[in-house]
Amino acid sequence: MKLRNTIFYFLILSAMLSPILMSSQGCVAIRHFSCSMGNELESNLLAEGDFQIGMNYRYFKSFRHFKGTEEEPDRVSNNTEVINYSHSWDFSLNYGITNRLYAGLTIPMVLNERSSLYEHGREERNSTFSRGLADIRLGIGYWLFEPETGQKGNLALGMGVKLPTGNYNATDIFYNVGPDGSSQVRPVDQSIQPGDGGFGFTADFQFYRALTTNLFVYGGGFYLFNPKGTNGIRTSRETLSPILENEAIMSVPDQFSLNTGFGYSISETFSASLGARYEGVPVEDVFGSSAGFRRPGNVLSVDPGISFTQNDFSLNLHVPVAVRRERPQSVTDLETQIGTGQPRNGDAAFADYLINIGISYRIRGKEVDKLESKSDFQID
Repeated sequence: MKLRNTIFYFLILSAMLSPILMSSQGCVAIRHFSCSMGNELESNLLAEGDFQIGMNYRYFKSFRHFKGTEEEPDRVSNNTEVINYSHSWDFSLNYGITNRLYAGLTIPMVLNERSSLYEHGREERNSTFSRGLADIRLGIGYWLFEPETGQKGNLALGMGVKLPTGNYNATDIFYNVGPDGSSQVRPVDQSIQPGDGGFGFTADFQFYRALTTNLFVYGGGFYLFNPKGTNGIRTSRETLSPILENEAIMSVPDQFSLNTGFGYSISETFSASLGARYEGVPVEDVFGSSAGFRRPGNVLSVDPGISFTQNDFSLNLHVPVAVRRERPQSVTDLETQIGTGQPRNGDAAFADYLINIGISYRIRGKEVDKLESKSDFQID
């Protein structure tokens, strides 16, 4: 009985490895982002002295353009769509300070490609690239209930900081944009910049609850506060039209994510989950200025997943599929609309789905037997 409960405990944890705190799909997401504590609930359910090392890989291709909630299908049919290919890796290290207090470090790396016509004089399609270290996150969290009293469920609250370690002025060659159609080296689009150039802080929560022997509910979310208004990096959007002068400099926007769902243990090593995710970039920041160019937007996704767990090793796959995408008016859209008297709502390209693959391994502390005796779910 103890073995079955212990196995179910780890199935609950591993089923939640990827879906909790990921960034939005496509151009709406300025860069890959997750909470300071990474993407793994299991990483935060640690005994005193435990370490958890992990890696989460994410891929998407964004190409469907939206204004508001309406898609612009002609962009694809006319071959004028902007296509982003995004690869990112989160390398995480978490530590159990006590059985309830934990800390974590996330080091992200990115590799991005952006293909477009309009950024290259509208004459031919070309690509720009960015790669390297993104913004490092540090965080700390606390489970509200003792392990022995919260065996069927628990709730954690956390906070963290985002350091401006990623390059927010990555450049590449843009064709047909200089004098007499020459090429120029310019900053790449905001959507593929590895960093945002601002110091930020996060607030997050996560919970789980066993409903029956094999069924559980989970959820979590985070909000990234970016008080800095703009980062001083030119977008060159004012060269497309003089009315876009207010979008000449990149904004440093907030970002958010929420998710919830159900999981089911199929066997002693496999579990499946099905959830919903809502995530994106808000129109205005909670603190500080919201000036400069940003693509606000949000995505609602259905998030199926499957996980494999054996001993202290976990492997998972999640493929969130977008069911609703929205690109609302930005602050600069509204400014332009007021100044010109003409309606203005910029667009953004979104992905149809994401691919998230997570791997983690726990290095046990000295009090293994003591914690395991406290951690077993009593759900007979």
